[in-house]
Parts: sequence; C-alpha cells; structure tokens
Amino acid sequence: MKIIFWMLLFFTPVLLAQRGVINDGVDKYDQQKYPDAEVNFKKGIEKAPESFEGHFNLGDAYYKQGRYDESLKEYYSSLELTQEASHKASTYHNIGNSLLKAEKIKESIEAYKNSLKINPNDLETKYNLSYALSLLNDQQNQQKNQQNNKDNKDNHDNKDQQKNQDQNKNQDKNEQNKQNNEKNKPDQNQQAQQDNLKAPQNQMSKEEAERILQALKNNEKDIQKKLRKKTGAVVKREKDW
Repeated sequence: MKIIFWMLLFFTPVLLAQRGVINDGVDKYDQQKYPDAEVNFKKGIEKAPESFEGHFNLGDAYYKQGRYDESLKEYYSSLELTQEASHKASTYHNIGNSLLKAEKIKESIEAYKNSLKINPNDLETKYNLSYALSLLNDQQNQQKNQQNNKDNKDNHDNKDQQKNQDQNKNQDKNEQNKQNNEKNKPDQNQQAQQDNLKAPQNQMSKEEAERILQALKNNEKDIQKKLRKKTGAVVKREKDW
C-alpha cells in the first residue's frame, strides 16, 4: 500500500491548515488508528476539496478498515486531481489492491497494468500483478473443473433417467401382456361353454333312442326263444306241502 505524505515548499494559511490535519492523519495512520486518520483526512478535504493527497490518503484509511468500495471511490477521485505520473502510478497500484480485496481479479489486473505502463520498474506492482494472474488462473481452472463435474453429473443423471425409462417401459409392457392374458381367459372359458352347448347336438334324439331300445328288446325275445328251443319246455314248479 502506498501513502502520500504532505510536502510543500510554499504555504498559504489554508494550505498550512490542510497540511496540519493531513499530517496528523498520517501520524494516526502510522499508529494503525485508521478511524482517527479517516477523520483527519476528511477534515483536510473539507479545507481543500481539490486536494489529491487528501482523497488518496482517505482511500488508504478506508482500505485498512476493509471498506474497499469507499476506498475505490476516493482513489478514482484522486486520479482526476493530479497530472503527476508518480501519483497516477501509485493510485492505480492502490486501485488494483482494493479490487483484488473485493475479489474483482480481472479488474485488479488491468489496474496493475495501468500502473506499470507509467512506472514499469515498480517491483511491488509487478509482484501484485503476478499474484493476481495466479489467482485468475486458479479461478478459471476451478470453474473449468466445476463445469466438467457438472457435465459428468448431467451425463450420469441422463443415463440413470434413460435406464429408469427403459425399465418402466418394460414393466408397462409386461403389465400389458398380463392384462391381455387375463382378458383372453374369459374368452377361452366362453369357448369351452359354447363347445359344451354344441355337444348335445351330437346326441341321439328321443325317437332314435326308443327305436334302438325296442330293437334290443326284440333281439332279447329272439334270444330267449332260441334258448327255449334248445332246453325244451319249461317245467312248472310244484308247491311244497
């Protein structure tokens, strides 16, 4: 983190007062009393709203308190208030830090690159850029692995779904066959009943049965006559007294 110290060779009463509160803020900052430093930097901005140093250092105080959105606002404001290359390079460096803390990795990389365009020899910015690029690479690999895992899971789920559909289809087919078999049973029973009803049509009529019976009786008489002729007259049995 880079911080700007207030340094002037020529002072006016307003600038002198601003220098005092900002330097007090820097002292509080060095003592890690960041909320107190914030108060002093705000007072300095009140006295000189166009002060690059006031906005830049207020951004640093916000950054140390984890208030990254507010720090970015102050850094961007300070960029508009200076034409000095070193100030712009330091501001882009700190913008990159705030963006990185806010997990806006791609944006932080662009900020570090902007800083290095102005000051290519800044080792801190080079290190931070390298670190941000490493984080981005890890993030992309993780997203790729997550997508692959999701695709594999979707494929597995689709296979399971297809398998279940096939099983349900076979089960429905078996149920249909079973229903068809059950449905055919009454037809078979009905056919058997119809066959039974047809059977009596092959039986003899009453007249035919009587003729056959009469013929049998006649034959029996003929047989009896023949037997009598062979054995002679019938002997009449006497009573026992």
